[in-house]
This record gives sequence, structure tokens and C-alpha cells, in this order.
Amino acid sequence: MRQIISILLENEVGALSRVVGLFSQRGYSIENITAAPTEDAALSRITILTDGDEAIVERITKQLHKLVNVIKVSSKQDDSSNIVSREILFVKVQAIGHTQREEIKTLCDIFKAQIVDITPELYILQYVDTSFEVDRFLKAVKEQAEVVETVRSGVCGIFRGEQSLHS
Repeated sequence: MRQIISILLENEVGALSRVVGLFSQRGYSIENITAAPTEDAALSRITILTDGDEAIVERITKQLHKLVNVIKVSSKQDDSSNIVSREILFVKVQAIGHTQREEIKTLCDIFKAQIVDITPELYILQYVDTSFEVDRFLKAVKEQAEVVETVRSGVCGIFRGEQSLHS
């Protein structure tokens, strides 16, 4: 089961390394990770997408709480209705000829993706949605065109309603 773990920690040198090291030492996998400063420059937020049952995620969160710079840890299922999560995808595709270009444009219209760069033979597409939808879009793109390169941001998520890492 995919879980999103959100970590609020002091924005100190080596803090991210210690978090990643904990996962590595314990043999837990990280599907993707994002990290950035928060509205308070002294704090950073790390969002990790991992695969594991509730017991494994509970162990991970308990161990994360023991790290020096960690202020708060929270986790939710990736499909939870209590979290808004998004991922950004850039995909560079071959776009040769009028027919293929039109097919790619139509696909972008269907998925509400954007063409952000155009050359005579390549398009760079941008798509923002949940990880599941990003996977669906990428599969559809691969059926229409040759993929040259992909870049995915990793999941960013925020809790709905009153729940917050700051509270």
C-alpha cells in the first residue's frame, strides 16, 4: 500500500541526509521524495512516497521522530481523501509530421496537459496530477509517440482541512 509521509524538520545541513539514511539503513524503499523550505526559512518539509503496510509505516514514523532535526511526522495513504497530492511530469517526445503532432495535441487536450516547448522534431509536455494519473498520461503518451526523456518531480502533498504539520 502506497503511503505519503510528510516530515517537518529544521532546515539544517545534513537533515535530509539523515532522513534518507534512516530509510536506507532499515531497508525501506522510497518511491520518490521531495524537499523544500517552508514559509518559515528555518524549516523544511520533506514528502516521501513509500510502499508498505501500516505496521511498517508506523515503525518508520517512530524512527523518524527520534532524529535530531525532525519536528513532526505524519503519514496518510496515497489514496486518502484527507490529503491533496500532486506530481509534475515533463516528457520529451518525438513529434515528427503533422499527423503525429495533432495526435499529441489532442492527447494533451484530453488530459489537460500542456506543450511547453516545441522544436521541429520534439515536443516537451507538462502534466500535473496525482501519481496515478501521471502514470496513466505517460502510458497514453507512449502509445502515441516515442518518448525521448522523462522527468518526474515526486509527490507533493498537503493535508485537507484543519490538519497541518504545523499544528
